[in-house]
Amino acid sequence: RRPIYSKTAAYGHFGREEPEFTWEATEEAAELRAAAEQGGAVSLSSTA
Repeated sequence: RRPIYSKTAAYGHFGREEPEFTWEATEEAAELRAAAEQGGAVSLSSTA
């Protein structure tokens, strides 16, 4: 068996800096915030 959730089982999912936790990435936060404030659309560089 391969425990795939062992890294998030302790201390939760948020505030992690390991590269596996891609949901913590904030590279596009400023661009998204600016677009939301202006009511515009944003073209994201990376899509999942």
